[in-house]
Amino acid sequence: MGIIIKPIVTEKMTTITEKLNRYGFRVLPEANKIEIAKAVEKMYDVTVLSVNTSNFRGKNTSRYTRGGVIKGKTAAYKKAIVTLKEGDVIDFYSNL
Repeated sequence: MGIIIKPIVTEKMTTITEKLNRYGFRVLPEANKIEIAKAVEKMYDVTVLSVNTSNFRGKNTSRYTRGGVIKGKTAAYKKAIVTLKEGDVIDFYSNL
């Protein structure tokens, strides 16, 4: 299994990509910035200028159902925002 789990394709991330040439990825929690940059460069054949990471902790959730209260927790994950060199582009939809 690689360092990159999946790309983040949301409306907010698409706007950032169009304006600033930055792409978001969900990565392994133990990965560091150097490993993330090397993985993106190898996978997509682009030049990475910088990597910003942030850890998201899981949040507690609860629902009221007929059978009672159901409690759970969302998954914790790490997100990496990668800035590419001017002119480099990643096309997530080329494999479809």
